[in-house]
Amino acid sequence: ILASLIKGISDLKDIAKFRNMGLRTIVIYIATTVIAISIGLVLVNVFEPGEGISQQTIDNLSATYEGNSNIQGKLATAAAQKDAGPLQALVDMVPSNAVAAMSNNSLMLQVIFFAIFLGISMLLIGEKRAQPLKDFFDSLNDVVLKMVDLIMLFAPFAVFALLATVVVTSDDPEVLLALLYYALTVVAGLISMIVVYCVIFALYVKKSPLWFLKQIAPAQLLAFSTSSSAATLPVTMERVEEHMGVEKEVASFVLPVGATINMDGTSLYQAVAAVFVCQALGIDLSLSAQLTIVLTALLASIGSAAVPGAGMVMLVIVLESIDFPSDLLPVALALIFAVDRPLDMLRTTVNVTGDATVASVVAKSLGKFGKPKVKDWDDHLDNVTS
Repeated sequence: ILASLIKGISDLKDIAKFRNMGLRTIVIYIATTVIAISIGLVLVNVFEPGEGISQQTIDNLSATYEGNSNIQGKLATAAAQKDAGPLQALVDMVPSNAVAAMSNNSLMLQVIFFAIFLGISMLLIGEKRAQPLKDFFDSLNDVVLKMVDLIMLFAPFAVFALLATVVVTSDDPEVLLALLYYALTVVAGLISMIVVYCVIFALYVKKSPLWFLKQIAPAQLLAFSTSSSAATLPVTMERVEEHMGVEKEVASFVLPVGATINMDGTSLYQAVAAVFVCQALGIDLSLSAQLTIVLTALLASIGSAAVPGAGMVMLVIVLESIDFPSDLLPVALALIFAVDRPLDMLRTTVNVTGDATVASVVAKSLGKFGKPKVKDWDDHLDNVTS
């Protein structure tokens, strides 16, 4: 991410281009997130999955998961975020140690900040003086992308192993069945969001949605298996740049930013889960409370870590914004904990698809959407073998 982002910014030559690209990226990301949350709220209010949960099921789930260490950890993390000041997000964006930030996927925003800062600084010292450092990052970026090519050769086997682990460690099938209606509501929303992306892509980029889904499919599969936008990011960048034709200077900025602030699938899930929990526990939500969910889910998605399980921490923050009883928070998380992992896999897939869509739209608007230039792992193999 560091090498690719620095290369993209240092290739811009003009800081004004960076400003234009940044504004378009953030505005489109926010717009798609609002659409996602709205879809979630409409579906959960129409289908009312929480009305079908019996009190016995609530009691059983509470007894099973209320003392779960993972749930307690999510509550503690959410409490720490709530206690932080309103400007804490800006403080957290700046790394105290850039090298340490690069070793932690949850600190992706700090890596992006450092890379942007370094890239802009390289522009300001002039092309001649920045060229040696630029050549280093250009070469490093090519090497890392070749590593991604090699890793992807083993991806089908790795994905199979990850999915097999998820299946065999799944919770009680009876519990999953009780939450099926809720899970189907989330899945319906996520599928609707994929359709929205395809429509946006077809209307603006003027290419087939099926072609788009085919090109981004390897990144979607990796996102599904890892539940992490950050872990999938190198593959997403490779697919968008080489297989779709988005120029590097756009992809290397839009995609890392998207992996941090664009959580459309997760935000949709927040809306459905928050209303579902209130329906199941008999808590009425006014229109103003649901509008609060939209705003809070949007803000929470911007600061959410691109790692597995971050969605439940965001959910606690969303619930607290509508004055949800604090003593019922463990019960609320226990209600949805059993199906959180498979839904996390699905919403991460939507997050990655959204990142690719926005990168394509921004590139098209800037005239940076060209022909794909696919690089295979063995392009230079003949040069190093006898």
